[in-house]
Amino acid sequence: MTDSNRIVLSSDHTAIALRQAVAAHVAAQGWTVVDIGPTTPESTPYPEHGAAAARRVASGDCRFGVILCGTGQGIMMAANKVRGVRCGVCSDAFSARMIRQHNDANMLAIGARVVGEGLALDIVDAFLAAPFDGGRHAPRVEMIRALEA
Repeated sequence: MTDSNRIVLSSDHTAIALRQAVAAHVAAQGWTVVDIGPTTPESTPYPEHGAAAARRVASGDCRFGVILCGTGQGIMMAANKVRGVRCGVCSDAFSARMIRQHNDANMLAIGARVVGEGLALDIVDAFLAAPFDGGRHAPRVEMIRALEA
C-alpha cells in the first residue's frame, strides 16, 4: 500500500451528492481527492465504478478508496473482486474503525440510501483515522490475501 495522501472516490448515480460531500470533507482535511465520477444522474452500473476505484487502490495510485451506491453492498462486492482490495460496507463509525484496525481494509463502501450525510462523514473519518493494529490480526489478513491466489 502506498503512503500517499491520495484517496479515490466513486459511486453510482444514486450516490453522487453524498460522494461529492465526502470529497469536499476529505479534501478539507488535506487528502488529495481523485473523484472518478459519475457526474450526471443517468443510471450507471455500480460494478464498473467499484472496480475502477479498486484498481486505483490496488495499483498503489491511491492509498484508500471510498465508494458509494444505494446500499453500499453491490459496489463493495465489485471492488472486492480486484486483487489486493479489502473493502467493507459500513453504516456506523465503529465498524469503519474495526475494518481498518482488524482487517487492514483499504476501501470503504457506504450506502447513500442507508445513512445520511452527517453519519457518512463520521464513518469516513473513523475509517481514515484508524491504523491497522497488526499483531494477532496480521496473520488473518495474510489468510485473506492467500485466498486471492
